[in-house]
Amino acid sequence: MQSEASPIQIALTPRFKRDLRELAKRYRSIRSDIQPLIEQLQAGKIPGDRIAGVKYQVFKVRLKNSNIQKGKSGGYRVIYYVKTEQEIILTTIYSKSDISDVNNQIIEEAIAKHEQEIKIEDNPN
Repeated sequence: MQSEASPIQIALTPRFKRDLRELAKRYRSIRSDIQPLIEQLQAGKIPGDRIAGVKYQVFKVRLKNSNIQKGKSGGYRVIYYVKTEQEIILTTIYSKSDISDVNNQIIEEAIAKHEQEIKIEDNPN
């Protein structure tokens, strides 16, 4: 008897959606650049490095930007939150050539805002 693992849900914070939309205006290949990461996450892999000093289980991963010739160092950074074994939340994405780093407070605020919106959707009264 085989047991199938339930699929991992990938959610996007409003901040991630906004950041992705802004970056897509300049980098046309961004959606195809992040697709391998989404596939890795759905397969149960946890790429990247854990971010210290954040109260959530948050990771940062480097991705290549196909629109520029700088490799991963000048590419994108995706910050994601492993909420449960079955739920991962993409928190923010930024271009390393635009922003050197995102501080922990911004990450925590994006996650808290997402969690608050989920509660409102689940309990509209």
